Amino acid sequence: MKVKIIQSTAEGDRLKEVSALDKVEGAVDTLRLLPNEQFQTVLGFGGAFTESSAFVLNQLSKENRDRVLQAYFGQDGARYSLTRTHMNSCDFSLGSYSYAPVEGDTALDHFSVGEDKDDIIPMIKDAMGLSKDGFKIIASPWTAPPWMKTNNAWYAGSLKKEYYPTWAKFFTKYVDAYREEGIDIWGFTVENEPLGNDSNWESMNYTPEEMGEFVKHHLGPELNREGYNQAILVYDQNRGKELEEWADVLLTDPEVKKHIYGTAVHWYTSTVDWYGESLQHTHELAPDKAIIHTEGCIDAEVPHWQDDAWYWSREATDWGWDWAKPEDKKDHPKYVPVFRYARDIIGCMNNWVTGWVDWNMVLDRQGGPNYANNWCIAPIIVDTAADEVYFTPLYDAMVHFSKYMRPEAKRIGWEASWAGNEIITTSVQNEDGSQVVAFLNQTEEKRVIRLERADEVAFIELPARAIQTIIIE
Repeated sequence: MKVKIIQSTAEGDRLKEVSALDKVEGAVDTLRLLPNEQFQTVLGFGGAFTESSAFVLNQLSKENRDRVLQAYFGQDGARYSLTRTHMNSCDFSLGSYSYAPVEGDTALDHFSVGEDKDDIIPMIKDAMGLSKDGFKIIASPWTAPPWMKTNNAWYAGSLKKEYYPTWAKFFTKYVDAYREEGIDIWGFTVENEPLGNDSNWESMNYTPEEMGEFVKHHLGPELNREGYNQAILVYDQNRGKELEEWADVLLTDPEVKKHIYGTAVHWYTSTVDWYGESLQHTHELAPDKAIIHTEGCIDAEVPHWQDDAWYWSREATDWGWDWAKPEDKKDHPKYVPVFRYARDIIGCMNNWVTGWVDWNMVLDRQGGPNYANNWCIAPIIVDTAADEVYFTPLYDAMVHFSKYMRPEAKRIGWEASWAGNEIITTSVQNEDGSQVVAFLNQTEEKRVIRLERADEVAFIELPARAIQTIIIE
């Protein structure tokens, strides 16, 4: 069996190509691929175009700005294929804004995406110019303009019923405005985090029933009436019990289902669990609808600069370390950032998720800019004053999947000789016939894997504390 092996390790390998073993001594684990067992189709992997990311990129020299975009979208880089952006402002904006700022403008005569023309739109267009295969864009609103809401504020509140038609029209106006800039929007989530964020930054609350009403009576019909074909994703918040509660309402309503592409999810409920049961539950309710992970990041942390070891160490904390309810603290321990990315992607893929989108692509050394002081870590951190770029090991973690597991790939089956979740794996078959296997070894011991496909065999050394991607031509 001819294989190409790429690995990143806590010991310092960064997307390093290594060879299969010529001979084997000692204990061996076995992974047998079952390509005739096929599951979901891969939509893609990627990150988000935020105003913060685009703004810090514009503070760099042209050479470094191009270097970052090449790293994400060039053929030799991550080859991102699925992305997200915010419709109106979010916490990773320079301030709060709406494309329809004029109160009472129900005809949206004053609609304008002018706020995006300095930063976000140029970043997207430059990425498009570098991407050979192209990429899909999911747009998500954090809030409607305050004048459409029950509390007339950027934070919290809900959409007034009388503005449901206007807000639905807002989506098509956005598609038109971006199309005029040469950018196609592939899909929407109805609302980012409809359960709210404790009013810390832009938000707008829905109940599952309210979201269902908006989709089936307003957004879906508006897109259909005007001849648009953007995908609609419901929910767009954390996996776990809440996902199941929302899926039970939205995915059992045939009038909602006929308008939607699927369900969007985030990862912030826990740093240690990908919630396979809730993903399985969601899939079983609507096997014909996709599940897409639309946001995840190392949150509530200021980035560690030029310190690869930290990203491989169990030192990161998330929002829940400080603020979760006492009974939920167990879900928010210290964790290894690289492990969290790879573990979540693999766990999601093995439970029917079709696409996985990171949050900000680029942030500054503070983890912003973010006017709410909601500092987070991105795979690439930049020092704008010194014009320096730091590719964290989180970037490597994304490349292990995004570069090699391509859109339209099929997840395929496998059988492993080991049990437990310390070593986890997933596998796909690309459209070109190549098969790709990803491993995450979270243990302190290296392992030897006997990789089998039909009557072909390769022996692979899987280092301790490592991500490994194996490409079988």
